[in-house]
Amino acid sequence: QFARHIKKSEGQKTPKVELQISIYGVKILDPKTKEVQHNCQLHRISFCADDKTDKRIFTFICKDSESNKHLCYVFDSEKCAEEITLTIGQAFDLAYRKFLESGGKDVETRKQIAGLQKRIQELETENAELKNKVQDLENQLRITQAHASPAGSVTPKSPSTDIFDMVPFSPISPQSSTPTRNGTQPPPVPSRSTEIKRDLFGAEPFDPFSCGAGDFPPDIQSKLDEMQEGFKMGLTLEGTVFCLDPLDSRC
Repeated sequence: QFARHIKKSEGQKTPKVELQISIYGVKILDPKTKEVQHNCQLHRISFCADDKTDKRIFTFICKDSESNKHLCYVFDSEKCAEEITLTIGQAFDLAYRKFLESGGKDVETRKQIAGLQKRIQELETENAELKNKVQDLENQLRITQAHASPAGSVTPKSPSTDIFDMVPFSPISPQSSTPTRNGTQPPPVPSRSTEIKRDLFGAEPFDPFSCGAGDFPPDIQSKLDEMQEGFKMGLTLEGTVFCLDPLDSRC
């Protein structure tokens, strides 16, 4: 009662718990998460009583399974301390009757069950800790990768090479001075003239409109003049037959 008044004066609230009473013992759970905070086996409880002057307070003494110390659990209930105390007493009566009916074998079974439950709780706690460690390691790995390769630092592949790392052919590429495998320089590439248009073999294409007079014999020149006049009037060459006759050396 004194401790309760001290907590109230300091503005602290007593944490709420949930009790589960059975012939195997009293479990103290968190009311929200249902997590077992204490599991007091019935055969370890040596005393249970309620305060006759305050109907809100009841207590029981239980021997701890690990330290073998007697711990006193005190509860502040909603004016039902006497009913809870009677319920724990009824659990003792039922457990004693079951003990007589089973010839004492049930006690060992309950001990084994209690040991297994404790082991399960320990494994669950260990599993939760391992999950937290794995999560921390994953976060550290993400941070390390983010520092090692910041955004925008990836160097794109040079566009001057194809998928086979070969330089594609370009007629305007500058002449490379890299020697060939036998140590000799490749032949120079002739420069293309941008003023005079030439065909694939380097010859100037024939243009009847740009032919000057006197470049050909009179008979050929007259034919060219007729062709020029025909071209101006829309003449086209369709079905023309060409032959391989010897040409004049002046042509």
